[in-house]
Amino acid sequence: MSTTTETTAATGTVYDFTVQSIDGKAVKLSQYKGKKLLIVNTASECGYTPQYKELEELYKKHGDKVTVLGFPANNFGGQEPGTNEQISLFCEKNYGVTFPLFGKVSVKGDDAVPLYKYLSDKAKNGRVGEAPNWNFCKYLVDETGHVVAFYPSKVKPMSEELVAAILK
Repeated sequence: MSTTTETTAATGTVYDFTVQSIDGKAVKLSQYKGKKLLIVNTASECGYTPQYKELEELYKKHGDKVTVLGFPANNFGGQEPGTNEQISLFCEKNYGVTFPLFGKVSVKGDDAVPLYKYLSDKAKNGRVGEAPNWNFCKYLVDETGHVVAFYPSKVKPMSEELVAAILK
């Protein structure tokens, strides 16, 4: 987790973004106002892929407090080679995923989608300056759409640390 407590003035919130659902529909993130968000870059062929199970458990157990948003990405060693349809079927069949999944995106580098450029730029979001360095990195967003923390891949979705941050 980012241990930096210093904040700068954020320019906007995650609610300013519209993304594509895994089935191609435009989704305004502003529809999630009033709930915390856990935004996660996912992959189907990664050592961390079993985290889908804990992400689903977190979503079911604490869905009144947090919405998990999964963003499949193929930025790390070709570990998400599938199409959106294949990814959706994989997640449903193997992990019973019911939390929102979005179309495959790039989460780092020059071709990163605008949401991820915002999430990883402290000058924009006011708090976190870390881009995903592997699959299953997590950004915690508060009820007002502001990024509050970054958790690396190794932090499990049901970890005491992450659940405590969601429940506070």
